[in-house]
Order: sequence, then C-alpha cells, then structure tokens
Amino acid sequence: MDEFPDLTGKTILQVAPELSAGGVERTVLEVTEAIVSAGGRALLASKGGRLEKEFESLGGELFRMDAKTKNPITLKLNEGKLKRLIAREGVDLVHARSRAPAWSAYKAARAMGVPFVTTYHGAYSGKSSLKKKYNSVMAKGDIVIANSQWIAEHVKAEHGVPDEKIVTIPRGVDLEVFHPIAVAPSRVTAIRQSMGLENDNRLVLLLPGRLTEWKGQLVAIEALGLLAPEEREKLVLVLAGDAQGRKNYVTRLEEAVVANGLDRGVVMSEHITDMPAAYMASDIVLAPSIRPEAFGRVAAEASAMCRPVVVTDHGGGRETVIEGETGARVEPGNAQSLAGAIRALISIGEDARSGMGRAGQLHVRKHFSKRGLQAATLGVYKTLLE
Repeated sequence: MDEFPDLTGKTILQVAPELSAGGVERTVLEVTEAIVSAGGRALLASKGGRLEKEFESLGGELFRMDAKTKNPITLKLNEGKLKRLIAREGVDLVHARSRAPAWSAYKAARAMGVPFVTTYHGAYSGKSSLKKKYNSVMAKGDIVIANSQWIAEHVKAEHGVPDEKIVTIPRGVDLEVFHPIAVAPSRVTAIRQSMGLENDNRLVLLLPGRLTEWKGQLVAIEALGLLAPEEREKLVLVLAGDAQGRKNYVTRLEEAVVANGLDRGVVMSEHITDMPAAYMASDIVLAPSIRPEAFGRVAAEASAMCRPVVVTDHGGGRETVIEGETGARVEPGNAQSLAGAIRALISIGEDARSGMGRAGQLHVRKHFSKRGLQAATLGVYKTLLE
C-alpha cells in the first residue's frame, strides 16, 4: 500500500478550467482526496461544473473564477485574484493543470514566492511560435508532472526540460470502484436498458468519450462497415459521450452510419456516469483516437474491469495495452487495421477474450492505481515544500 506523505498544516491550491467530466477533472478529485487524507487543505480555483458536489464531499474548497477563458484581460484579472487568494488563504503550493489558467497561476505563484507545479496532461498541438509560447507554460513548473512516459519524452523534446525537473506519474484507476465484483448485476441491466440492448445477444463494442472527431468514432463506424455482413450482424457499436455542442459532427456520424449500412449496428448513447457498469455491459472496448492520447484512461479503466481493449498504436496507449496479451494496438486513423483487430477478437472466442481481460486487470493493478498516483503526487509536493 502506497503511503501518503504528511501534509498537516499545508494548503495546496489546484487550478483547473472546470469541474465537468474528463481526465483533468478526475485527477483533481483524486489529488484532493489525497491532500485531505494527508492532513492538508485542498483548494481549487475553477469555473466549477457537474463534479462540484463530489469535489466538496471529498473535503475540497472551491474558489470560483473564469479559469476556462483565454481572454488576455481575464487572464490578467485572474492573476490578481490568485495572488489575493494565495495571500488570504496561506497557500503553500500551486498546481496548474491547463494552459490558460496556468499562465495566471504561474505569474501569481512567482509573485507570491510559492512553489509552482504543472501536470502536462496532453501533447498540446501547435506549430507556430505563438502557439508554442502559449503551450510552454506547462513546462514552467518547478517540477513538471508527465502522465505517461510518452509525455515525458515529448516535454523534453518540445521544451528542453531537463530530466531532473520531470516526474512521470501515470493517471490512476480507482481499483475498488473499477473491479468486476464491485458492480451489481442490476447496474449492468440498467446500463443495457439505457442503451436499448437489454435482450440483445450481440457482442457490444463500447467506444466511450466525448463526440469529437479525434476520438475516432468515424473510424470505428467505417471499420464496422468493412466487416462481412455475417460478422456485422453479431456486433453492436455503442458510442457513449456528450456532443458538447458539436451538432455538425453528430450529423456526420449519423450519415456515416447510414452510408455503411449500420442502421441497427450503432447506438449513440449520451454521457454515462456509471462507467464500471458500462464496461461490464460490453464485450470489447475501443479507444481508436486518431491523435495521440497522453495516457488513455478508457483503456486502463476497461482493463481493470477485465475487458480486452483495442487502442491506436501511439501515445500513452502503448503503455496501457500490451499487444496480443491484454488487447490490440492498431494503426491510427486506419479503419482497415481496426476492422482486422475487431475480427480477430471475435474469432478467438469468449474464453480467450476473458483471458485477455484478466491479463489486462493484472497489468493495470500493478502499474496504474489511483493510490499510486496520489502518493507520488503528494511526494512531489512534499519535496518542494521541504
């Protein structure tokens, strides 16, 4: 069991755009839980969102500000708000998790003389000098946390950050929540009902994630269309996620379903809050992102639930899925490659898929636990505070 360093009397301020659903937000909650468990105060400067109640139930204190904006005037105003917050609440360390609020947090932390930590949550795009400058704030931490080894190498190559300033801490899975024995059958039934699949005997391919092109939903639909009719009739693809205003993309998905003759073969479900049950309601989980994922929480969570996973062969997916042992890795954006992996997982049968799932669970429990993330992050804080 990973032990937490003692943070009694210390006040940690995290800064994140909002508290909706996503890897950044989930990690905010996990670190908040750890800070409070270690005797510290856990503050958050954020716009807030649907996870506010959960955050506060963990003992966190929310200080609301427009931390999502990129407006230069608001960023400057946020800098002043953070300076006053640091002084008023006796903040000992600031931890920024996104670029726009990180600029305000960086300047405030430097002005107030407190340690500044960043977590590099993604391989931020941008080729122009202006965009690279904007991204560079995530490499300005006294310590930069990379959430995969792939991200650590990216930070070194892109920003020239030396090894001694980078700590790799993979995202963690809550192994008590994401465990098959923790999910009652009634929860699985409820999920299948919500998908309209309660009495459906087809194999369920689950692709969770917000509806945006880089998550690979179009590639998955095309891959199903490439399968033979007798293969397609055994499967149903569930796209589970919010469109978040991307109506044009939803229309493209609907058109692709029709164009590939998959009217009965694709279900579009809204955001699912009970993800452990959703994984249990599926047979194979897909994470076919066409851009590299910094870590890929879906793959780790699904593996923890004993499900074989298909990921694209780039980014953090290479670290979470072992080819041929816990799932498959396919060429990014290549529907033919994805179709081949799906076909292979169908053909090996249920027993072999279950064996892959169990191997994935062992891999995740060894390398990607929430407890490990929490202890390592608090270890970074302790190092800087001392």
